[in-house]
Amino acid sequence: MKICVGLSGGVDSSVAALLLKQQGYDVFAMFMQNWHDTEGTLHGDCEWEEDKFVAEMVARKIGIPFYFIDLSKDYRQRVVDYLFDEYARGRTPNPDVLCNREIKFDAFLKAAERLGADCVATGHYCRKEALPDGSFRILEGTDPNKDQSYFLCQLTQEQLGKALFPIGDLLKPEVRRLAKEADLPSADKKDSQGICFVGKVDLPVFLQQKLQSVEGDVVEVYGAYYADSAKHARDKELAKKGTALTDSELLELSTPIDYGDIRFETEVYRSGKHHIRKTRDKANPWAKRIGRHEGAQFYTIGQRKGLGIGGHAQPVFVIATDIVSNTIYVGEGETHPGLLRSCLRIAPDEIHWIRPSEAMQLGEDRRYRVRIRYRQPLQDATLLMRDSGLFILFDEPQRSITPGQFAVWYAPDGEMLGSGVI
Repeated sequence: MKICVGLSGGVDSSVAALLLKQQGYDVFAMFMQNWHDTEGTLHGDCEWEEDKFVAEMVARKIGIPFYFIDLSKDYRQRVVDYLFDEYARGRTPNPDVLCNREIKFDAFLKAAERLGADCVATGHYCRKEALPDGSFRILEGTDPNKDQSYFLCQLTQEQLGKALFPIGDLLKPEVRRLAKEADLPSADKKDSQGICFVGKVDLPVFLQQKLQSVEGDVVEVYGAYYADSAKHARDKELAKKGTALTDSELLELSTPIDYGDIRFETEVYRSGKHHIRKTRDKANPWAKRIGRHEGAQFYTIGQRKGLGIGGHAQPVFVIATDIVSNTIYVGEGETHPGLLRSCLRIAPDEIHWIRPSEAMQLGEDRRYRVRIRYRQPLQDATLLMRDSGLFILFDEPQRSITPGQFAVWYAPDGEMLGSGVI
């Protein structure tokens, strides 16, 4: 079997290549360049050139052929344009998930096949198993601190059939040890961070390449708002019904609160010894305008950094964004009611089952463990398949359920079964 390793210059893919070579496979490495621009990146230089240099040294050390491929056009069209489009709609995308589905196990895989590869191997911390019926399943990586199965949640059976994850049974310290023992140049290289193949970015600056910066209000929502909110009271009532909810009630519960009913009236007052006429907001028991921002599309639910808001005893978080009015709503404290929701919905055309044979039928309910972001501990939940989509009803309310992110569900044995865009 001829295997192409996606060699990134990091320690994980390096050890993946090393293990396959030691196991006697016909292995070659290929480094892909997916990004050229440096605008908005925090390093501000061509970091990929260093990665390529390290990857080439690793391939030489292991004794395998090394190739280079430029997939930047595919990456921009299939990942970065998606990222810009989602932020423009007020949603928060996950480009790493799309990168695996559209680039690593599609464009890159096809390029590897043209060089004679039967399959592609990566340094992901996850496990793959072949089943008697010829299908494949993905399981969490053995290292609970490094499990990366979440990022592979959109892969198909065809893609899985040509994928290998050689380090999925290893712990990170073991991977480092193997790299040092083999004297690989990447042994002490730090793990990459930020957007896949782009790196760490100043997100507003990065997005301003296509999205216009427009000032708007930052509105702090107080607890009194929820005490008076019929929607909030109704949601608490519906959450108690659990799986007895009707389809319309599930839709109602999965719909986030709309803060559009918060209005501000102004009044004129005189200030200073010269009694200069000024305008200010009248006191509002529900909320207060506390600042300005550069564009609602640059912020995401649950965000606390980059707001520039002080004077609070506890951290302030984004609880909602309104693209139409260009308003950001924030709340103080990690337990602010605006951060917590117990139900989310995935549209019918956004539901993806890794093994189609496991797909839920209309009207069916199942218990699974779910995460709504990478590295979040798995949460107990009930999945309900209905005409209007797949609903995920959590046992405990979840913080910062974010439109555009992927919800991923797992069986008790660690198999990742499916995913969908929230």
